Amino acid sequence: MAGKEQITFCKYQGLGNDFILVDNRHTSEPIITPEQAVKLCDRNFGIGGDGVIFALPPVGETDMTMRIFNSDGSEPEMCGNGIRCLARFVADVDGQTELKYKIHTLAGLIQPELLADGQVCVDMGEPILEGPKVPTTLAPTQGSTVVQQKLIVDGRSYDMTCVSMGNPHAITYSVDGQPIKVDDLDIFTIGPKFEHNAVFPARTNTEFVEVLSRSHVRMVVWERGAGRTLACGTGACATVVAGVLEGKTDRSCQVDLPGGPLHIEWRESDNHIYMTGPAELAFQGTVRV
Repeated sequence: MAGKEQITFCKYQGLGNDFILVDNRHTSEPIITPEQAVKLCDRNFGIGGDGVIFALPPVGETDMTMRIFNSDGSEPEMCGNGIRCLARFVADVDGQTELKYKIHTLAGLIQPELLADGQVCVDMGEPILEGPKVPTTLAPTQGSTVVQQKLIVDGRSYDMTCVSMGNPHAITYSVDGQPIKVDDLDIFTIGPKFEHNAVFPARTNTEFVEVLSRSHVRMVVWERGAGRTLACGTGACATVVAGVLEGKTDRSCQVDLPGGPLHIEWRESDNHIYMTGPAELAFQGTVRV
C-alpha cells in the first residue's frame, strides 16, 4: 500500500442511485482520477457506486462546483440524484440543516434546497429542446424539437422525444405503436443499443416510460456511462417534459423509478423544472488510491 494516498469519503444514495462523495474544496481539480473512480465504483472490489462526485471550489458567485466521474470513468455534465446527494453531503460536512446552494456544473447553474422534511428540492433550470443541442440527429417534428420521432432498434419501432437537461435524454412512451410496459423490457439488452446509437452523437440516457395517469408515471432508465440504475433525476425531469410535449402528462407529476418516487414540476411561470426527492447517507470511511 506504500505510496498510496488515503482519502476520506462518504457514500450517499438517492432512491438507490448511489455515489461516492469527496470533499474536494481545497483544490480545483479532482483528487481522484477517472481510472481510480472506475476501481472505487466496482461493487465487488471497490466501495461500489454509480459514480464519484466531487465538491470543488466555487466559480464566480456560486457556493461550490460539482464534477462527477461515472462508474465507467466518463464525465457527464450533471446528475440530478447526484446533486441532491452533493447538497446533503456538504450540508452534513459543514453542520448545516435547511439551506439553499448555488452549484456550478458543466450543465450550468443548478440550485438545490434542503427542506425541513429531509427532502431536497432542486431548481434544475430550463430544459433544452432544440434537437441539435440535445444533441440528436433525429429530424425535428415540432419546430426544432424532436417529439415522437420513430427510431428502429432491434427491429422494433420506438417513438422518441429528445430533451437535454444539460445532459442528453431520449424518452419513449411507446414501442411498435403500443404503450410501454416497463416490466416487459429487457433493458440490459436494448439499453446499450440506444446509448450508442449513431443518432445520438454524444451518446444518450434513455428513459422507458409507462403512464399510470396524467400525474403519475413509471420509468426505467439506461444511463449513459453507468448502465441500468435505480434512479435518474435528470431523466425523471426529461420524462415529464417529454410527457407534456406528447400530451400524456401534466406539468406536475410523480415519477416512480425502481428505487422510489420523485416529484417533478415543469412550471409555466418561469419554464424551470423542479425536482424533489431524498438524499441519504449510507456510510463513510477512508480508502487508499
